[in-house]
Amino acid sequence: MVSKVTRAGVALAVLATAAGGAYAEGEWSGNVALTTDYVWRGVSQSNEDFAIQGGFDYSNGMFYAGTWASNVDFGDEPEDANLELDLYGGLAGETESGISWDVGFIYYAYPDTEEADYDFVELQGALGYTFTSGVSVGGAVYWDPDNENVYVEGSAGYSFTDNFSMDATLGNYSFDAGGDYTNWSLGGTYSLPVGIDVDVRYWDTDVDGVGVSDERVVLTLAKSL
Repeated sequence: MVSKVTRAGVALAVLATAAGGAYAEGEWSGNVALTTDYVWRGVSQSNEDFAIQGGFDYSNGMFYAGTWASNVDFGDEPEDANLELDLYGGLAGETESGISWDVGFIYYAYPDTEEADYDFVELQGALGYTFTSGVSVGGAVYWDPDNENVYVEGSAGYSFTDNFSMDATLGNYSFDAGGDYTNWSLGGTYSLPVGIDVDVRYWDTDVDGVGVSDERVVLTLAKSL
């Protein structure tokens, strides 16, 4: 299997080639967050503990690319993974009828593991639409070609004011090796005058007897840079 370092290098090379010499003309942005629990698709990735997260994004026309990182804790002795580093890129836009679209890839890397190779890649496609009433809906499909796993998610949201919005998600993770499950969330986000977004979110899954998949409420403080 290709090593983590090699695959990360290939991913970065692809992003650089796609962007060409236009980097100076695009836009850069960053983000940082503190969360009481790093929950991904309904499952805690930080062993139900705090996580510090952040990343950088670049966009130029339809093209975008970025990187994002978070501490993790899978309780996986002796591997003891502590860091997740994501690289992603793709194309996104909106049709004349107002339908937003996004196609791209996400490379999930865990560079501090010794023997196990947790790394994987997902190809993703998403569509979204916002009605004149202000209600937004969306759907996305993520496919892991190496392991033949598929994640499908639908979402809906509404902005009550410029500073406060709520949204809900429903997703299903289908594994080629079995163990499929469904997860859902409901949350609200309020933007403080100081530029910090406060998100409170309820998560749950239909998985029984696994603590990191139990229902939980997560508080996240995030800021754009």
